[in-house]
Amino acid sequence: MKIDARIKVVTSIIFSIFLIGLILILNVALGEKGLETNSLLKNLSPSTNFLFGTDSMGRDMFVRTIKGLHFSLYVGIIGAGMGVLIAIVFGILAAIGNKKTDKMIMWVVDMFIGMPHIIFMILISFAVGKGARGVIVATAITHWPALTRVIRNEVYSIKNSEYIILSRNMGKSRGFIVKNHILPIIFPQIFIGFVLLFPHVILHEASMTFLGFGLSAQQPSIGIILSEAAKHISLGNWWLVVLPGLALIVLVKCFDTIGESLRILHNPHMRYL
Repeated sequence: MKIDARIKVVTSIIFSIFLIGLILILNVALGEKGLETNSLLKNLSPSTNFLFGTDSMGRDMFVRTIKGLHFSLYVGIIGAGMGVLIAIVFGILAAIGNKKTDKMIMWVVDMFIGMPHIIFMILISFAVGKGARGVIVATAITHWPALTRVIRNEVYSIKNSEYIILSRNMGKSRGFIVKNHILPIIFPQIFIGFVLLFPHVILHEASMTFLGFGLSAQQPSIGIILSEAAKHISLGNWWLVVLPGLALIVLVKCFDTIGESLRILHNPHMRYL
C-alpha cells in the first residue's frame, strides 16, 4: 500500500471517530431542555436557533436527533458486543470441535442467515418483553452468524500450526490453547467484525422502532422520530424526516468507514483504490 493511500485511510478513520465523539459530547452538552414540549414553537423550519427545526410538539429536532443517535450508539455497542461474543464461542467450537459439532453449528448458522432479520427480531423482541432490552437482545441474537463463519475459517487455518500442535503435545488444555494461541491471532478479525457489525445493528434498531416495535414513544430514538415524522411529511415539514435520516446515515457510514479502513490496513493483499 502506498504511503499517500495509507494516509487517506488513517485520515478517514480519524474523521469518523471525531464525528462519533462529537455526538457523545453534544449528548451531554445539550441536556434535556430541548426535549420539552412547547406549543409556541410547533413545526418551525430549520434556523440558527433550531438547526433541525422543531416538531409538532415544539421539541428541538436537533436535540432529539442527537439523543436518538446516542441511544443508537448505546444499542449498537451492547448488541454488537453480545453478537461478537456469540460468534466467538460458536466459531471456535465449530473449528476445534469434532465434525458433528461443526456440522451442527454450521446448520444453525445457515438457519439464522436464511431467516428474515426484521421478522425474527420482532419475534425475539416480543419474547423478551420489548423495550430497549428487547431491541438489544434481538439485534444480538440475529447478527452473529456471518462473523461466526469468519472466525471458524480463521481458526481452521491456524489450529494445525506447529506451535499449537507443540502446545497440545505438551499436555496443554483446549482452554489454554484458545486463550493463549488462538484468540491473540484472530483478535484483529474479531475487532474489525465488531466495528462492521455496528452499522447493521444500528439500522435494524431504527427499522424496528420505525415499525412500532421495541421502544416507547417517550424514548428519543431515530426510529421513533422518523415514524412520527411520516405522519406529518404530507404537510410539507420535510426537515422532520430528511435531517434526522441524514444524521443516521452519517453515523452508520462512520462505522462502516472505520471497519473497512481497518480491514484494508490489516490485510497486506488489499490495495486502496
